[in-house]
Amino acid sequence: MTAETQMLANHRRAFLWSLALLAGCSASLFLVGRHPPEVAPLTTIRFVGRFDTTMSGWMLDVRNASLTWICKVLNVIGGGVLTIPVRIAAVLVLAIRRRWAGCLAFASTWASSEIALNQLKSWFHRGRPPSPLVTTVGFSFPSGHAVAGAATAVALVLAFFPAGERRHRWEWLAVGFASVMSMSRVYLAAHWFIAIFWAAAITECRDVIFRARGEPIPREDAPDAPVQAGK
Repeated sequence: MTAETQMLANHRRAFLWSLALLAGCSASLFLVGRHPPEVAPLTTIRFVGRFDTTMSGWMLDVRNASLTWICKVLNVIGGGVLTIPVRIAAVLVLAIRRRWAGCLAFASTWASSEIALNQLKSWFHRGRPPSPLVTTVGFSFPSGHAVAGAATAVALVLAFFPAGERRHRWEWLAVGFASVMSMSRVYLAAHWFIAIFWAAAITECRDVIFRARGEPIPREDAPDAPVQAGK
């Protein structure tokens, strides 16, 4: 089985989960709603905005020189200066290796995430937290760094690692990286918490459902069971 076949092995299941995640993302947009930038962190569902304020206060309480330095480094890593060359390099490598399915999937992830990000930012025009520790451009919702970090890290793992235990470990690292990148945006007062929270929360929905039902969590990367003759 080629790497590309493995990557697309459970494409129907992946498509259904993608639809579920898309529904969750849409729900988060409703929670925030469209309001004038100057009234941020006001949200349509009021407790969400209040929680944004609470999270910002917690971040102020834990600020120190070391954490600030780490988060500023992440600010550079998650910016276009680094993510764009990495994405271009990934597309070129996949094309040179003639891994067309992986190349198209990676490029589509890049394009669709950027288009959706820019359109949503423009539409919701949510104001940013006061006194950010880094230079910010544009509106706060959704977080460009969080989207770029998650889309790039996860897409790289799926495109370059064949299904199996090794890729499973890298998937967790990619999710961890995306989560740390997201929280760094809140720490730097570049975004409100809800701008990035749904990305981490929704990825846990499947596991929560299966735990509640007392069933084992399905392994997407496990090889398909052999089909017995006559079945």
